[in-house]
Amino acid sequence: QVQLVESGGGLVQAGGSLRLSCAASGTDFSMDAMGWYRQAPGKQRELVATITSGDSRNYGDSVKGRFTISRDNAENTAHLQMNSLKPEDTAIYYCKADHPPTRINGRYYSARNYWGQGTQVTVSS
Repeated sequence: QVQLVESGGGLVQAGGSLRLSCAASGTDFSMDAMGWYRQAPGKQRELVATITSGDSRNYGDSVKGRFTISRDNAENTAHLQMNSLKPEDTAIYYCKADHPPTRINGRYYSARNYWGQGTQVTVSS
């Protein structure tokens, strides 16, 4: 059972920093792309950042220059360093991981997307 465990959320003041972590467990396969998305109550989920297995990164416009995504392939983990936090960054942050297609015991399994349970980030003004 593949699970994504997130940590690092909390309450911070505007201008502060926070570092989120996401660890994939339950598989010996390395994840393909991993990323972070966030959702505030009543709003659509939006892209924060993604990173491929080759360390190619993509950021949402609202976080460019402030957030940095990284990963440790050996540990199947992804991190999100958030600096210069603003109240508008307040949301639940979800980790997403793309599990590659596999063939186990002659059976083929298609690629799957996995989501973490979410971690709350609250930025006070």
